[in-house]
Amino acid sequence: MPKAYVFTRYGGPETEAFVDVDRPSPGPGQLLVAVHAAGVNPVDWKQRTGYRRPGESDERAFPVVFGNEVSGVVEEIGDGVEGFAVGDVVFGIALAGGYTEYTLVPAAVAAHKPAELSHPVAATLPVAASTAYDGVRQLDLPSGATLLVTGAGGGVGAAAVQIARAFGLRVVGVASEGKKDFVESLGADHVASGPGWAERARASAPDAVYDLVGGQVLAEAAELLTDRTKLITAGAPEEDVRRLGGARVARARNAAVLEEVARLVLKGDLDPHITETFPLDRAGDALRTVEEGHARGKTVIGVTR
Repeated sequence: MPKAYVFTRYGGPETEAFVDVDRPSPGPGQLLVAVHAAGVNPVDWKQRTGYRRPGESDERAFPVVFGNEVSGVVEEIGDGVEGFAVGDVVFGIALAGGYTEYTLVPAAVAAHKPAELSHPVAATLPVAASTAYDGVRQLDLPSGATLLVTGAGGGVGAAAVQIARAFGLRVVGVASEGKKDFVESLGADHVASGPGWAERARASAPDAVYDLVGGQVLAEAAELLTDRTKLITAGAPEEDVRRLGGARVARARNAAVLEEVARLVLKGDLDPHITETFPLDRAGDALRTVEEGHARGKTVIGVTR
């Protein structure tokens, strides 16, 4: 039976386990994908704590397989699927979790993987890079404008910096002092996070803020803007950012965005900066790397076949 890394109830790392699962069968509009690589994101561990994305309300049936983005090969197709066939190499958003050997991917949020992209690189694009892309497009800033990105050293933040630079924006990246060289290598001006960060960033006079941290950092970032409609977050609940006059990132979640971020990688405008790759049997270690804030760029789980 296929192996999967799951959480068995809401809580902390003590709820995590490897289990044997049935190989899923694709329903209408779905692809069964043999997973070759899965991206690791903060939302993965947040879902273990009970976090719901905006619009999600259904109670989860435990155990729940971790993971939201994958790259792999189509094994079966469900009714009504067009544009895909068994044997196609694809990447997309996992419906049934990604830290496993087989998962379901809705055809609407899957795209054909370019041959030039490896499975690990493709697996970093559906959530992190696509969230970054959606946010930068949502802000719709003119070339030459200044965008401040909080959490610039993480997976979404690093992608947001690079995509914004590709769109002709000046970028200020807020991250720890230990990530200074990394953030500057992406093309951003670095501002050290921690107490007093907002005052250090004020001189950059940002036209917009893309927040990936939330909490007090989001509140302090809002004070740097005269136009709060240019405040967006993927790191805080919608009610928090709306109270400050901003908005959540509006996720497109479609094949067109997947294809666009893949194109940016192929052009050399976007490098996911995969810094660590773990085998599936070390999925817990991969998740700890991200949950404890040690990740710089992207962490990936590889599934040996």
